[in-house]
Amino acid sequence: MTGSEASPTFRLAYVPGVTPAKWVRIWNERRPDVPLTLVPVPAAEASDVLRRGEADAGLVRLPVDRTVLSAIPLYTEATVVVAPKDHVVTAAEEVSLDELADEVVLHPLDDVLGWQQPPGEPAFERPATTEDAVEHVASGIGILYVPQSLARLHHRKDLTYRTVLDAPQSDVALSWPEEATTDLVEDFIGIVRGRTVNSTRGRTPPPAQPKTKGKRAEAPARRKPAAGKTTGKATGKTGTTGKNPRGSSGGAKGTRRGKPRGR
Repeated sequence: MTGSEASPTFRLAYVPGVTPAKWVRIWNERRPDVPLTLVPVPAAEASDVLRRGEADAGLVRLPVDRTVLSAIPLYTEATVVVAPKDHVVTAAEEVSLDELADEVVLHPLDDVLGWQQPPGEPAFERPATTEDAVEHVASGIGILYVPQSLARLHHRKDLTYRTVLDAPQSDVALSWPEEATTDLVEDFIGIVRGRTVNSTRGRTPPPAQPKTKGKRAEAPARRKPAAGKTTGKATGKTGTTGKNPRGSSGGAKGTRRGKPRGR
């Protein structure tokens, strides 16, 4: 047995910048019988942690190896530039890459934006981590492009950040080993997808049956009128409901009836 079936807890990996608190709270409300254990992992190691079965699922950054891992995209993060508070970049709320083309750009080894070399002048060396790169920005060495959540995670009072309109963005997803899609994984999928507690775990619910309070009485069939008869009211004075005895549908008022003329 693997995954959550062999573990007394549900193990959820998460990468820096991702905040799982809301989903953990919902899990604790719905599954108090199964404790959830958080497993912090570097972004570059998240896929390996899941493949090795060291976590049942993970909140990771795309891409992941889709040959062995399933993934449900959750949201896309804006990219920002981190710079000193007195930098010219702070003059606007949003900037473009062209406006920063002459800047020295730090490119940490754990970069999650996926480009081979960010636009701008490359720094003399690549910092080992994003945290190290933020320290270099504070020292005035250059600027740094990161997802907004990482800028918040490594916030410093002497630094600020601005949104970069045309930079690559980072997608956050829920991922897990495809061959270990356990009931507990399905439960967590339901939570991140916003399903209610009564929803089924990804299975199509049976069609709802109409509620009936009792057997509905059938309306009595209408009697068809007999041939040659009408259902309207009589228009003559004879009291019958058929045609006028004289063969017309009703004589005109005031018509005189005299004796037949002799021949």
